[in-house]
Amino acid sequence: MRRTALYSRSPQASKDAEAPAADTPQAVAPPVAAGARWQPGRRAFGALLALVVALGVGGAALWPRQPAHTLTQKDIDAAVLRTLQTATLPSAAARAAALVQPSVVRVVSYGPERTTPEAKTEKRGRNLARGKPPEADGPPGEVERGIGTGVVIVDKGVILTNLHVVAGAQTIKVTFADGLEALATITGVQPENDLAVLQARKIPDDLIPATLASTADLQSGDQVVAVGFPFGIGPSVSAGVVSGLKRSFRSPEGKQELGNLIQFDAAANPGNSGGPLVNMEGQVVGIVTAILNPTQQRTFIGIGFAVPIENAASAIGSPPF
Repeated sequence: MRRTALYSRSPQASKDAEAPAADTPQAVAPPVAAGARWQPGRRAFGALLALVVALGVGGAALWPRQPAHTLTQKDIDAAVLRTLQTATLPSAAARAAALVQPSVVRVVSYGPERTTPEAKTEKRGRNLARGKPPEADGPPGEVERGIGTGVVIVDKGVILTNLHVVAGAQTIKVTFADGLEALATITGVQPENDLAVLQARKIPDDLIPATLASTADLQSGDQVVAVGFPFGIGPSVSAGVVSGLKRSFRSPEGKQELGNLIQFDAAANPGNSGGPLVNMEGQVVGIVTAILNPTQQRTFIGIGFAVPIENAASAIGSPPF
């Protein structure tokens, strides 16, 4: 008995069987564009950015920090030393002069011309300082009897100077550090110390009086500065040391002897009279009053004298230190 033959399906037959009929309507899928990729939306991008920021902040917080540097005295000393080595600082004399200069005034006396040898020397010096012939006469009208220096010791315009600068003057004019010029009158004298007290009739709004210091601790060798108007030039500054204390001096004419003076070697000339002698703190310790020169030149040869400020302060009734 013959058996029925069994046949396996051919690939083509299977495909034909599975293929739908040509006339059978079916849904057609939209074509996919070639090269299309997935693109994240705004929300996905924002989440990614937040994640990156969070990781950065967390990393910075966990990163080991360097400890803050604390300044020590050694650091401060090194900075100060570096400044001292690189910066140019004013000298002690310059600082002292700067402190007292706002209180220094130029004093000019007017009246009949003096004929003494000292007055003639001063006149020649003033003319030379102004670029004039030594024997030239001044302008008509008021005649300059002399030029000196003063120092303000009370902010109301009270000025100390030498008596010989203003004695016999018909008119006295003072010029303050800011350039203000004013008439002044003599309100007190102390002939035994060659001192005069002036009162200016007009003063600057910001007038600064000088600071006075006792000479009790002053010693030979201490540095001092003289500020004034030698031969009308100035204000001029010269520096030196205290050469001695309790010195005496007799005027060239022999008319007066002064005692208890400070001897100093800071340069001083006619015109410095009445100016301040100050220590390195800018404090007035004396009033320049004379120079010693045995010749007729009457100029500085290294020996100057100042009245101690204690004597000068008593001329205005100020109590001693």
